[in-house]
Amino acid sequence: MGKNIRSSGIEIIGDTPWGARLCQFELKESYDHLEELVQERTVQLEKAYKRLKESEIDLSEAQKMAHIGSWKWDIVTGELYWSDELYLIFGLDPQEFRPAYNSFFNYIHPGDRDFVDNAIKKALNGEQLYDNDHRIISADGEERIVHSHGEVIFDEKNTPVRMRGTLQDITERTKIEDSLLLSEERYRSFIQNFTGIAFQQDEDLNLEFVKGNVEEITGYSEEELMSKKRWRKIVEKQDLPLFLKKEREIKNARSPYSGKLSYRIRCKDGKIKWVHEVYQKIPGKNGRPDNHQSTITDVTERIKAKETLVKIEDARKKEIHHRIKNNLQVISSLLDLQAETFNHRETVTAPEILEAFRESQNRVISMSLIHEELYRGEGTDTLNFSVYLRKLAEKLLQTYSLSNKNISLFMNLEENAFFNMDVAVPLGIIVNELVSNSIKHAFTEQNGEVQIQLFREEQNNEIHKSLFSLTISDNGKGISENIELGSVKSLGLQLVNTLVDQVDGEIELERAGGTKFRITFWAAERS
Repeated sequence: MGKNIRSSGIEIIGDTPWGARLCQFELKESYDHLEELVQERTVQLEKAYKRLKESEIDLSEAQKMAHIGSWKWDIVTGELYWSDELYLIFGLDPQEFRPAYNSFFNYIHPGDRDFVDNAIKKALNGEQLYDNDHRIISADGEERIVHSHGEVIFDEKNTPVRMRGTLQDITERTKIEDSLLLSEERYRSFIQNFTGIAFQQDEDLNLEFVKGNVEEITGYSEEELMSKKRWRKIVEKQDLPLFLKKEREIKNARSPYSGKLSYRIRCKDGKIKWVHEVYQKIPGKNGRPDNHQSTITDVTERIKAKETLVKIEDARKKEIHHRIKNNLQVISSLLDLQAETFNHRETVTAPEILEAFRESQNRVISMSLIHEELYRGEGTDTLNFSVYLRKLAEKLLQTYSLSNKNISLFMNLEENAFFNMDVAVPLGIIVNELVSNSIKHAFTEQNGEVQIQLFREEQNNEIHKSLFSLTISDNGKGISENIELGSVKSLGLQLVNTLVDQVDGEIELERAGGTKFRITFWAAERS
C-alpha cells in the first residue's frame, strides 16, 4: 500500500495514477482561477487607465477653455512640469522649450519680476499663500496678464519639497473689467454732471424710472413724478397735441428710432418752463419688449434769450429801414438842391450836367460807404469813422483820377473814433464836399496835396462826449478874400454850413498857404 502524502496544501493519495490525475486537476483549477483573476484585474486596470486618459483629456480641454495651465515644481531636483495649456499661454513649443525656474522668470514682465520672486519666497517660507496677478511677455512679445495660484508641500521637517499650482490667462477678462469700470466711471461722471432729467418708459410709455435734477426742473420729486405714470401729464396743454404726435410716432416706429422735440411743461408751482427732449426707442433683447429712453434739459433761458434776440433783430430792421428811408430823403433833397442851381439859367452845357451828376454821385457814395462800414462792424449803431474816412477819400481820388493833375492825399486820423449815424452821415457829406472842391478847383499846377486830419481835442467823462477837430486842407491857390462862408452861393459850401450846424459844430476858414477848413464838434463816445 502506498503512503498518503500532503504537500503544499495538495493531498497525494498514495502513488497511484488516480492520485496523480487528481493532483493535476486541482493544479489546473487553481491556475485557471488565477488567470481569471489576472484577466479581471487587467480589465479593471485598462478601464482605470482609460478613465485616467479621459480625465486628462477633459482636464486639458477644460484648461484650454478656461485658459488655465497647471504646473509642478520639484524643489529638491529643480524639475518643473508644465501642462500643454501653459505652453500655449506663453507661446512656447513643448519640443523646444524646457521649463525651469530661471527660464520661467525670463518671460515675466521686467516690472513684475521682483514682485513674483518675493511672492514665491514668502510662500516657501510659509508666510502667505501664493496667489496674485502679474504680467508676462509671451514668446511673440505680446504683454499678457495672468493669475497665478499655488501651494507648497512641506516634508516632516517643515522643509518645502514641492510646489504645484495653476496659471490662468486673464488678459481678456481684465480688459473687459477695465472697460466696465471705465464705463461705470463715465456713467457716474455723466450722472453727476448731468443737469437734466433721464427717464425710461416701457412699450406702453409708462414711466419705469426717473433720475436727475427732477425736482429742480419740475418741482416734483422722483416719487411724485413716478406716481403720475406718464410724463405727458405735466406737458402744457397747448403743446400736448404736438407731444402726443411724437408719442404715436415713436410707438409705431421700428426700433431703433430717435428724435428730439422742444415743448413746455407746467411745474408743480404752476410755472411754465421750456424743455428739450431727446428720445430714442431701443429694441428689447431675448424676446423682451422695446423700451423708450429720453433725456430732458431745461432750455427756458435759452428760449427767452432767443426771443430777445428776435426782438432786437426786429428793432434793428426797423431802425435800418428808418435810416434808409431818411437817407433816401436826404439824397432826394440833395438832388432837388442840385436841380435848383439850373432853374434860372436859360442854357446848361453838357459838362455842367455831367459835373452835377458826379457831385450827386459822390454824395450818395459818401452815405453808402457809411452803411457798408456799419454792416461790416459789430453792430448797426456806430462805426469807426477813421476807417470810413480813408475809404471815402480814396473813392474821391479815384473819381477824379482822369484829370492830368497828380494829387496826393495825406491823412492823420484818430484811432478808434466811433460815431453814430447822426454824426457820421453829415460829416461824411462835409468831407465829400470839401475834398471834392480841393481836387477840382485848388490846383493850377500839375502837383498838389490834400490833407485830412481828425483829432480828439478834449474828453468829458461826465457827459460821455469828446471834442473832436476835423481839418481838411490843401496847398493850392486858396479861396478868394471876397468869399465869406456865411454868404456863399456854391451849393457845396452851403451844404457844409448847414451840416456843421446839424452836428452842433463850428467851422473856421484859413487862407494862408492854400485853404484850410477846421470843424470842431462834440460827439458821443462808444462805451
